[in-house]
Amino acid sequence: MSQRNVILICVDQWRGDCLSVDGHPELHTPHLDALALDGARFSRAYSATPTCVPARVALMTGLSQRTHGRTGYQDGVPFDYPVTLAGEFRRHGFQTQAIGKLHVEPPRSRIGFDDVLLHDGYMHYGRRRSRPVEFYDDYVPWLRNREGQEADADYFADGVECNSVVARPWSKPESTHPTNWVVSQAINWLYRRDPADPFFLYLSFHRPHPPFDPPAWAFEQYLRLPPYQPVVGDWTDTFADHRQDQRHTAFVARMRADVLHRARAGYYGHMAHIDLQLNRLREVLAEFELAKDTTVAFISDHGEMLGEHELFRKGYPYEGSARIPFLLAGPGIEKGVRRDEVVELRDVMPTLLDCAGLPVPDSVEGRSVLPLIRGESTGWRSYLHGEHVLLGQSLQWLTDGREKYVWLSGTGQEQLFDLVADPRETTDLGRQPEQADRVARWRKLLIKELDGRPEGYVGAGHLIPGRPPMALIN
Repeated sequence: MSQRNVILICVDQWRGDCLSVDGHPELHTPHLDALALDGARFSRAYSATPTCVPARVALMTGLSQRTHGRTGYQDGVPFDYPVTLAGEFRRHGFQTQAIGKLHVEPPRSRIGFDDVLLHDGYMHYGRRRSRPVEFYDDYVPWLRNREGQEADADYFADGVECNSVVARPWSKPESTHPTNWVVSQAINWLYRRDPADPFFLYLSFHRPHPPFDPPAWAFEQYLRLPPYQPVVGDWTDTFADHRQDQRHTAFVARMRADVLHRARAGYYGHMAHIDLQLNRLREVLAEFELAKDTTVAFISDHGEMLGEHELFRKGYPYEGSARIPFLLAGPGIEKGVRRDEVVELRDVMPTLLDCAGLPVPDSVEGRSVLPLIRGESTGWRSYLHGEHVLLGQSLQWLTDGREKYVWLSGTGQEQLFDLVADPRETTDLGRQPEQADRVARWRKLLIKELDGRPEGYVGAGHLIPGRPPMALIN
């Protein structure tokens, strides 16, 4: 199957259950629903290393964390992978453009793209008053040139932070929001592209990642919902030693009910806003007469716990953090398909190359999902191994989409969840002695995955707790 153009849409921190087509009881995402109905939806898509940096390495290289080596969030590490998604499209004659968030080091690295228009959001590591913002951001200079904006206009002018639960509406005209900016720049690029060449366009939205500052209309429609009551499981005491109650950027905390309610409104409001802007993009593609000749993929780098189990942000093995949306539509892709096999970010690169009729490099460890869409599941992976360093230890996990096993390297605690009967992971079966055999089966698989790792997680055929993760050693 050969397509002329490919667009990859990546959103930041969008949970896998946050689509109305997935049955979400409160969110309405009609235009993403339409994309899903026009193509395929993968209900068990995951980010194996669910924070921005390692997830995007998997997305752009097709590699597993065992190979790419990014098992935690660490800024300042150069992106030095020789084979990339954009590089392969470019090597085969595609015009390649990235707009939005790349989150690589150095910030202006093109990682195979012909050009990059950059907005990574507020990144503490890279943002310094000692150097002009133009070195690491294209959105702020654009914002400062808008009519009515000051010479020092900034996306941080309202003071809401990039990892905070504090929420408020966007205070500037909606047309100046970073979400609108990505789509506006994409439209401008479609005028300037070389029509003689096929293109690969990467649109990377910083939202719904905090700051939770969608336009007022989007914020207010979800602020009117009944009070937010995050689900709390019987295992919430697991991370009690890390609780920082009321700290607005905490990973583990008990927050005031009104703060949580506003945070949910801001998070959902971002999604409603993005959904409308993506409809704007799809209509423009039709106006350019490109819609019938373009494959569109929608993906996220990870999710957001949003106070569930008294956890916030990402990096966790739980569904709110690790499960992501994955939609794929375009010529030759059957409509209305739902697949429940476990797929992962490293599968995106071979899938999109396959959509374009291009060869997949031997180095790529992911697999194209096009055979799954055609109903060919023989030989697909039986489970996924994920991990992330967080709260001073490595959170290791395995899932087949029906069950999930978690091992905390610091304490050695094991957890087991039945994702079919208990999709919100409220009951830890690992605490029940009668489930010991189920836990042991998963433990054996994790030992196989971790055997020989430099951290020393396995010794004499057993999991060894207390070993420091490499991300902390480095």
